[in-house]
Amino acid sequence: MKTVDALGTWCPVPIHMIDRAITTVAPGDRVTLLADDPLIEVDLPAWCHDTGHELVELREEPGGWRGVVRRRPG
Repeated sequence: MKTVDALGTWCPVPIHMIDRAITTVAPGDRVTLLADDPLIEVDLPAWCHDTGHELVELREEPGGWRGVVRRRPG
């Protein structure tokens, strides 16, 4: 699983970073996003909805958020 460290960046940078990273994995594979921008709680689900990728998990952890996204098939 690929991990994108967007800690210390603010909207829209974390979404741009995962958008680039998701293209480097095979369909069905997962990408983990680490972010401390509080807007990621809204932005990541919205991006998944818009792009068709699956939001597997989004949880707040000490120091930020961890999101796991599965690349859409095809």
